[in-house]
Amino acid sequence: MPDIHPTAVVSSQAELGEGVSAGPYAVIEEDVIIGAETRICSHAVIKPCVRIGKNCTIAEHAVLGGLPQDTRFAGERSFLDIADNVTIREFATLHRATGEGETTKVGNGSYVMAYAHVSHNCKLGERVTLANGVQLAGHVEIGERAFLGGSSGVHQFVRIGRLAMVGAHSYLTQDLPPFLLGSGHPFRIVGINRKGLERAGFPLERRTLITKLYRMIYQDPRPRDKALLELSAEERSIPEVAEFLNFITLSRRGIRLKTQGR
Repeated sequence: MPDIHPTAVVSSQAELGEGVSAGPYAVIEEDVIIGAETRICSHAVIKPCVRIGKNCTIAEHAVLGGLPQDTRFAGERSFLDIADNVTIREFATLHRATGEGETTKVGNGSYVMAYAHVSHNCKLGERVTLANGVQLAGHVEIGERAFLGGSSGVHQFVRIGRLAMVGAHSYLTQDLPPFLLGSGHPFRIVGINRKGLERAGFPLERRTLITKLYRMIYQDPRPRDKALLELSAEERSIPEVAEFLNFITLSRRGIRLKTQGR
């Protein structure tokens, strides 16, 4: 049975899984579904249309499911979907989506640190980390295992690729392709996320190929299309290379081409 503190306020229309706990003065409103063994700490607020998976921790004073800060929002039924094994720390705020039936999503195993904000219609992949004070505008998409350093800001509709890393106090207005490392304001690419790739189990030959691709796009003085002609058909068939090139092709906000110091 759920373990509910006597001072917590839990709607009779909320659905709580086995072993869910709610600490002192926590608020869980109607139309909320919380998976087994998830812990809602003291003073956390879970608003309507929120779905939380199993084994999550929602820390003190976090607010989940607030209405979108979007002038287009007209009261439609939309959602915030938190997957399993997610940690959301103190005073973080995550908002519902704009648009009927639309969803703001946080992927399995993600970690959202204190005071971070995830705006309407954002999509976070699995095991994404947002450090303290990260601010995501609406419709931002972040790939699996990406890491955003503390106090970073991301403009609306920006995409950040898988296993990319953003240094602290950065501001992104353009897309960041997968596997890269960058920082600053204005933002600059400084190389590949070598440590992150190593931790993810990328073998040396794949890291070397990603480095070659990075140098072609960011350091070669020739136009990008001409530099990429050096990639063989075999190299283009490698999944990580195809992922990188596809990300650039589909970019809506463009990618910053200058590296640090250039």
